[in-house]
Amino acid sequence: MDSTIASDVNGFKTPCKPDRVKRLLSGSTASPRTPITIPASPFMKKLGCGTGVNVYLMNRVGKLNLSPWAVKKINNKCASKQVGVYQRRLCDEANILKGLQHPNIVGFRAFTTANDGSKCLAMEYGGEKSLNDLIEWRREEGLKAYPAATIEKVALHVARGLQYLHNEKKLLHGDMKSCNVVIKGDFETVKICDVGVSLQLDENMKVSNPKAEYVGTEPWKPKEALEEGGVITDKADIFAYGLTLWEMMTLAMPHLEMDNSEEEEDVSMDEDDFDDDAYYEKLGTRPALDSESLGGAYQRMVELFWLCTEENPQKRPSAAQIVQVLESNMHADSKNNVIVID
Repeated sequence: MDSTIASDVNGFKTPCKPDRVKRLLSGSTASPRTPITIPASPFMKKLGCGTGVNVYLMNRVGKLNLSPWAVKKINNKCASKQVGVYQRRLCDEANILKGLQHPNIVGFRAFTTANDGSKCLAMEYGGEKSLNDLIEWRREEGLKAYPAATIEKVALHVARGLQYLHNEKKLLHGDMKSCNVVIKGDFETVKICDVGVSLQLDENMKVSNPKAEYVGTEPWKPKEALEEGGVITDKADIFAYGLTLWEMMTLAMPHLEMDNSEEEEDVSMDEDDFDDDAYYEKLGTRPALDSESLGGAYQRMVELFWLCTEENPQKRPSAAQIVQVLESNMHADSKNNVIVID
């Protein structure tokens, strides 16, 4: 999944083995010796796209009740000199994903080669739409912020996924945003996807390799990721997580001013009208939020957004703290509208 302003959404380093991989890797319901046939792209429904890649819905045939897969393939319009780079990155994403197993993270299914020779990463089908897709649809329909209860559900489920990555796997997601959250149905399930730029964390929750690059996506980057020599920790994900909640409350993209008063179709922003200096000055800061217009029902989510987007990473809560507080609020008096994290 990608955004209007996109960094490379899948950073990788491990070289991909050139041999054709046809055996099913862990996480599949099929026999390990059953060959996997990935249909050509035109025969699958396109779910979304990212930098250099497309994601398709693969309906599996054969046995009854086989669940569909989401298949990530290199975009056939990708520049030839970049194909090798994205193929290697796809290999790295497969290696990371097959080591993860959590209900709020899209699961690994297989890594194989399609009939056209392109590498394919088959994943659990987490839903047709990304959270970003749904936000865009809601804005285009002229609707307001998502209901507070919906935002709280997303907040809890994404926080659970981040807690698993940070605490159990010692991994920084590295590109948290609405584009990388997939939704099934009417928010029946909420899952984090695109773990390809994940970075290893040490016991102090700092990125363990000082030479590792935090990729991220510009509007969601915290201040420490924008400054040379900034120390990247698990709190980089938390800053971007806070902005993801802000997206659901504002139906906008961080730091990009959008004129919602225009009702004409196909209106595009003139590059000459875009204030580069103002945009870059805002990066890494907390965007404005009209909490009064939202109303009291949103107070907990406003507080959480505020805490997560502190400029000082040490003042931001951990994913585990967020989960603890949100879960406790589920059973608390509904009048308790304040998020307090020690």
